[in-house]
Amino acid sequence: MGSLPSSSDISLSSSLFPEKSPNQTSINESTLLNLFKSQQNHLNFFFQNLDLSQTLKFTATLLNSPGTIFFSGVGKSGFVARKISQTLVSLGIRSAFLSPLDALHGDIGILNSGDVLVMFSKSGNTEELLRLVPCARAKGAFLIAVTSVEGNVLGGVCDMNVHLPLERELCPFDLAPVTSTAIQMVFGDTVAIALMGARNLTKEEYATNHPAGRIGKSLIFRVKDVMKKQNELPVCKEGDLIMDQLVELTSKGCGCLLVIDDEYRLIGTFTDGDLRRTLKASGEAIFKLTVGEMCNRKPRTIDPEAMAVDAMKKMEAPPSPVQFLPVINQQTILIGIVTLHGLVSAGL
Repeated sequence: MGSLPSSSDISLSSSLFPEKSPNQTSINESTLLNLFKSQQNHLNFFFQNLDLSQTLKFTATLLNSPGTIFFSGVGKSGFVARKISQTLVSLGIRSAFLSPLDALHGDIGILNSGDVLVMFSKSGNTEELLRLVPCARAKGAFLIAVTSVEGNVLGGVCDMNVHLPLERELCPFDLAPVTSTAIQMVFGDTVAIALMGARNLTKEEYATNHPAGRIGKSLIFRVKDVMKKQNELPVCKEGDLIMDQLVELTSKGCGCLLVIDDEYRLIGTFTDGDLRRTLKASGEAIFKLTVGEMCNRKPRTIDPEAMAVDAMKKMEAPPSPVQFLPVINQQTILIGIVTLHGLVSAGL
């Protein structure tokens, strides 16, 4: 997109939108680039004028809240408030979105003394939020207004007001809430990460709140959680003839045989690749060969308590990748097998 100039290079007027005929629907690269540059300058205005002492007080209030942190807003600000609340929840912080309309029809019952109610409003004159204030105050909640217009009504009736500096909206009429919602989102999510750091949230704790995501799975799932075991294992003895074990080799979906002794200790592995190489080298003599004669007696293995993501790394390690790892305990007893297909199916 090219380098972005300073605010002095960008006009904030409607000149960003050149005159066009009523039926013209195209847009050129220069116009689009100027819009992005202008939005960047509006965001820079926010960063350069934000009162950090006020923001610190706001963040500390949320950090020390003994109750739940509720967020509220109307329209686009409501969407932002809901998203910020969901960010906090994902970090293990008690939070929820409270619709101002639904609150006035019963949902305010969820508010308790010690809770914090953060209300997002660009103008600070949103009627629904102003109607919510006395009801929320009666429930004992601590009220915070997050607004962008100086001297607004909402800020004056709350316990705390946080001002988000807004130069203007990107909209040529300075009406559509696109810059104001952007700075609301930046502000809220940045505070959320500040809370994350202040609470010393670990990567493992974060993962427990995202068990379905790849990050969560990589930090939660162990080999024992994703391995095949018991009757799913393609096992055989080293004295078994290769040709007698073809069904076992192909029916379990592992692409290998796990060669064990009478005490179920792992001796080695024999893969479908080994079968092809043996057949090519031995011809008809393969009918007399045992699995133990041709198996790999030094296969890569893994412990059941190892992280599943480490199993994948071990499979991909030099000198050549493998498609499976036998799972053995400290006594080399075979207890399972983890396959690349199984790891991918688990979302890793």
